[in-house]
Parts: sequence; structure tokens; C-alpha cells
Amino acid sequence: MQIEHFDAIVVGAGQAGPAIAARCAKEGLRTAVIERGHFGGTCVNVGCVPTKTLVASARAIQLARRGEEFGFSSGGVQVEMARVKARKDAIVRQSREGVEGWMRGLPQAEVIVGDARFVAPATLAVAGRQLTAPRIFLNVGGRSVRPDLPGIDRVPTLDNVSVMALDEVPEHLVIVGGSYIGLEFAQMMRRFGADVTVVERAARLLPREDADVSDGIRSILEREGVRFAMASECLSLAPDGDRIAVGAACADGPPRIVGSHVLLAVGRRPNTDGLGLEHAGIRTDERGYVVVDDQCQTSAPGVWAVGDCNGRGAFTHTAWNDHEIVVANLFDHDPRRISDRIPCYALFIDPALGRIGITETEARASGRDILCARMPMLRVGRAREAGETQGFMKVLVDAQSKLILGAAILGLNGDEVVHSLLDVMAARQPYTVISRAVHIHPTVSELLPTLLQQLRPLT
Repeated sequence: MQIEHFDAIVVGAGQAGPAIAARCAKEGLRTAVIERGHFGGTCVNVGCVPTKTLVASARAIQLARRGEEFGFSSGGVQVEMARVKARKDAIVRQSREGVEGWMRGLPQAEVIVGDARFVAPATLAVAGRQLTAPRIFLNVGGRSVRPDLPGIDRVPTLDNVSVMALDEVPEHLVIVGGSYIGLEFAQMMRRFGADVTVVERAARLLPREDADVSDGIRSILEREGVRFAMASECLSLAPDGDRIAVGAACADGPPRIVGSHVLLAVGRRPNTDGLGLEHAGIRTDERGYVVVDDQCQTSAPGVWAVGDCNGRGAFTHTAWNDHEIVVANLFDHDPRRISDRIPCYALFIDPALGRIGITETEARASGRDILCARMPMLRVGRAREAGETQGFMKVLVDAQSKLILGAAILGLNGDEVVHSLLDVMAARQPYTVISRAVHIHPTVSELLPTLLQQLRPLT
């Protein structure tokens, strides 16, 4: 078979891949864009776009139920899950078609649909063709883990993809896994009208978060009727008539939680199996993630791995930053690095958690002198006016340098407000840049100066 030569090959059209392809095309490089499924990757198809669309529907439904609190009567709220799903599908379709149209319209680029696999160094087989290029970019994403639980093959289960295909509200959804994905679906489905039980192996939710953050999140969800079974060390699944029984603990005979549906939300794995990486000299770690350096380069010359598959970030924003790092180094003579970025992410329950930098636990372990301030959202006028007083703000500062080390904002607009602190961290400016600033009233952000003015030594 004749090998076709390109200047660049992009495998996977998720978040980073299309932007890299566009930059390669702009540089005049003949580029192949390979995608085996839907354009847009996890975020557009089964991640951020559909889940946040569903979260928005769930929030609207919840606010309608609270009509009396705001001075109006909304009558009985009837959730039509098929219509909720149709709205989500339409928004996903628009986003997906936008990405595909962008790729197919690129000059110097050819879109190839199919499964790509390395057959030799710098050589890929796809759709009956063999391609080679001096620059190959892997943006193959990841998928949900299917855990090895006793009885898992005896019952139907849902994952983060199939749960969004439901056009009826589950009667009782049991979610195995009390982390970020599981908790977003827990609140969402509860607001749609399902009974929801979250089963978690750990003693508390989100164990990488500080205990006050974990407890605050649990309190928010419990107020809405989500139930929790924590420290569930001996998980199992079994049929129970037309329902599913989840064994949730190892005590004197594990209690059984019987639900109509079970959602597995216990982690993600990279889509690197089947790529033939061993034929290209590309190293992976014990979990299957492609090993990369600080600029996303793999162990094979001329091959980069970006996005979820490199294990250096599990978010759309880190994938996009991977793209920025790659093109900055390749085309702009700008030596940007993965290690330059500040950890930041959100949990999109309602109200949301915005998290940046290190936790209080990590700050204590660092041995540095730490200043800390904490304020309940009840102190925020805008939150009281909106009837959204759950949660709190917390910030950590290095006592010597006055630099912000980390923050958690659990509350109204927490996922947006936290960027004020993140930008000051990125600029490596002292916290006084914010604490002395004048913010607009009435906003949630206006409490950040007040919060920072209350910094005290962490004891």
C-alpha cells in the first residue's frame, strides 16, 4: 500500500485537535484530520454541553417550584423528560455540526472518517489508507470506567452517555460514585423528579476537597432530597425482579438499595487502547495515559498528545490550554509549559463550586505560614436577594509573599466569581490588589475584598 504524506495529522476532533488543525492549516501545512465518531469530542457530545444544558433545565424547574418564595404561583410543575432531552439534543447537534463544518472548511486540510491506528513510527492506518507526517497530534479523549463489581454483568447499567439518552425520568436512580460527575447527575435527576441515592466507597464525598467543602456540598444536595450511602466498601449488583439491588456495605450482611436504574460514575479512562502506540514507540503509564513532557511531547519524536489522553488534565479548559502550549512552542517561539498553569475547575451543582490552586489540607502540609479567611454566603447581599444563601467562600494566602495560594467558592456564581482570584494568582500579584479594589454593588464579587480583609493565621 502506498503511504500518503501530509505535513501534519490530527487524530481526534475534540477540544484541542480542531484548534491545532486550524493553526497548522493557517501555517500552510497540508493537514489530515481524523475522527471516528462525532466531531467535538467528549465536551460537545457527552460532556460539558449536554450536561450543562440539562443542569439549566433542572435549575429552571427548581426555580418554578419555588414560586411561592418569590411571590408567585406556578401551579404544579410537570417535567416532560422527552422535551428536556430534545432541547439538549438540539444544542449538542448545533455545536457538533459547527465543529465539523469548521474542519471541513479548512484550507489545506482533509477530513478522514475512521479508526486510526499506528502501524509503524509516524505512520497511521485509517479507512484503508496509510498516512505519515512529521507532526502527529493525538486528541483521542477518554470514556467512563466500567468497574469490576460483583454482578455487574447480570443487570443493566447506565454511564454518563446512556443516562442522557433517557426520555423518561427514572423512578429511583442509584448512582455508584460520589464524585463530580455523579453529584451533578444526582442533583439534576432529583430536580427532574427522580428519587436519588448516591453510593460512595469513601467516608465522605469528594475526598480530595477539604472536609468543609465536601460537607457543604452534601448539605446542599440533602436539602433537595438526595440520599447518601457512604463508606460503602463492598459494592455489588444483583437483579431484584424488574429492578436492581445495590449492595452498599460490608457490615453484618450488606444493606440493599433497590432502584429502577443504576448509574456508574466511578472515573474515566483514556481512549488509547487500539491505537497501536507500541508500534510508534509511544510510552503510556500503568493506567493507559500517554506519557508527555511539559510541552505535550510524547516519547516518539514528532508526536504530541493533548487533552484527556495525556493524564495531565481532565477538563475542556486544560485540553484547550494543551493546544495553546503546543502551537506556542511550534509556531510562536513561546516556550509555554503545562506546569505554568494553576489548577482550576468547578463542580456544576447548583449553587456551583469554583476551585483554584491548593486546598487547605495541602496548605497545612506545605509547612508555610498560611493566612485564611472564610465567609458564609449568607453575608452576601446579592445571594440573600436571590434567595441563594447556601455555601461559603474560603481563600488561602502565603503570609510571607502575600500571594494567593488557593480558594474555594461554593455558592451563587461561585464558578464565575473565583476567576477574580485566579487572575491575580496568574499575574503573581499580592492579594492586596483585590482587597483594596472597589467592586460593584450589589454583586457576589464585591465580597472578595471584604473576605481578604479578614485574613487570619491558619491555626
